[in-house]
Amino acid sequence: MTTTAQDVITIKLERSFDALDANRDGYLDETDYQKLADRYIEAYKLKKDDRRARALRAFYQTFWMELLRHAGVWADRLTKDQFVTANRLASVDTSRLNLADGAGHVTFDVIDTDEDNTISRDEFARCLKDVWKSDAPDAMDAFTMLDTDGDGAISRVEFVRAVREHFLSDNPDAPGSLFFGHV
Repeated sequence: MTTTAQDVITIKLERSFDALDANRDGYLDETDYQKLADRYIEAYKLKKDDRRARALRAFYQTFWMELLRHAGVWADRLTKDQFVTANRLASVDTSRLNLADGAGHVTFDVIDTDEDNTISRDEFARCLKDVWKSDAPDAMDAFTMLDTDGDGAISRVEFVRAVREHFLSDNPDAPGSLFFGHV
């Protein structure tokens, strides 16, 4: 059975929802995004006033507000279907926030601990383990796919492109389609 273009993006967004739903209540709310920022901050032992910690918090707060705006709901929480719809709309509406590029840059700045403007295999593995709690044996396969030029590291351009693909690409084999497992 062939997966349609629309289904690929929906599958990726549904997996994102599942990874973000910290208390597993079937809804996302602002605290789920705060907890995501906190996972990065705690995993990387960032001080509260560190520019990267402040950027994470500010970005995820704005991201959440954009999702609510695009979901068109009055509640302060989203179901999985509302989340998918809101992400699809917010990802293409860059009038207030470019979600894909913003998410790519703000997380890259944290993951690149040696600040050499690349993410090494060890830095990527640390993010998977400490932030996303992923020990899946095939998780590191994503590193190879994200390293599109094959130089042994993920550049900022490669990483931001992959995050953009996560939100926008209907290609199940695109590097950005692999963040939460192969579609």
